[in-house]
Amino acid sequence: MKKLLLPLVCTLLFFSCKSHSNEPDVSAIKVNLQVKRFDQDFFAIDTNHVAEGMAALLKKYPKFLPDYVGNILGLDLDSLLVPGNPQNKGIRMFIHDYAWVKDSSDLLYKDFSPVTAQVIHALKLVKYYFPGYKLPQALIPFIGPINANFETSFGTQGDILTEEGLGVGLQLHLGKNFSMYHTTIGQEQYPKYLSNNFDAIHIPVNCMRNIIDDLYPDHSDGKPLVEQMVSKGRRIYLLTRFLPETPEYDCLGYDKKQWKDSYTNEAVIWNFFLDNNLLQNSDINTTKNYIGESPKTQELGDAAPGNIGTFAGLQIVKKYMEKYPATTLQELMGTDPGTIFDKAKYKPRG
Repeated sequence: MKKLLLPLVCTLLFFSCKSHSNEPDVSAIKVNLQVKRFDQDFFAIDTNHVAEGMAALLKKYPKFLPDYVGNILGLDLDSLLVPGNPQNKGIRMFIHDYAWVKDSSDLLYKDFSPVTAQVIHALKLVKYYFPGYKLPQALIPFIGPINANFETSFGTQGDILTEEGLGVGLQLHLGKNFSMYHTTIGQEQYPKYLSNNFDAIHIPVNCMRNIIDDLYPDHSDGKPLVEQMVSKGRRIYLLTRFLPETPEYDCLGYDKKQWKDSYTNEAVIWNFFLDNNLLQNSDINTTKNYIGESPKTQELGDAAPGNIGTFAGLQIVKKYMEKYPATTLQELMGTDPGTIFDKAKYKPRG
């Protein structure tokens, strides 16, 4: 396979962080989003009376609490509702061991209104573009164990979409320098390229990723690489439309330099796929090198970020939308990826 090296130092070009200047006016769209501070309520439990505390939580969070206890803490809710049950010790230990995480979270998120405002605006745009979609009714911050994460079509994150609303795992939004992420277990769970995105900016990003997965479950696995690239790229494109004020690099999971360097080397990246006849390759051991989270794209050199196939797919989608500007987002998401690629006639200049 031909190997190309992206330069470690690239000429930085100016790219506007605002992806779309024609953002629709959604001020008249009403979104009812209740913020339910599960993080505060859970850690307020009297650990000498766990069963009573869990019963009170169940009344307030009838759908979220079973998910949290069973899928995040790995405990049995029915057992926890019985006074004196041995599983109550698990709640006491978790509250004790993660009290410092809760304290750190309080410093950052005691006032959740800035995050809430961003999520509400994004949900208004979801409703504008997809009026038939039933929006979540609650935003539910919680604190889970460090290993509490969920796989989405975009990658690993600590935020979920539940029947009760959008769950926000604050344990994975404490800033890239938070000490827990740099412990041995933290590094095993979340290498630096993942924990670099553990901040407040990525709360609305992750919430919208979950919305997109709910709207359009990803079925691109096993398809030719170019179709996977387009499928992943249009999901990022949709994300930027829901979050027009969020830098594109945050939607991609890149840092600003990775993003700028990728645009500087856009033609080099594309020619690599062409020169190595990769576009129609569907072998999972090959395609996984270019689609999905990873610290770098080895074949393009140490400076090239991972998920470079999604970056290229996003450029194909952008080109398609430039050629066919009347295309709605619903039409874009419903169009065969191969058709999008063929009609885009994507050919970046070197």
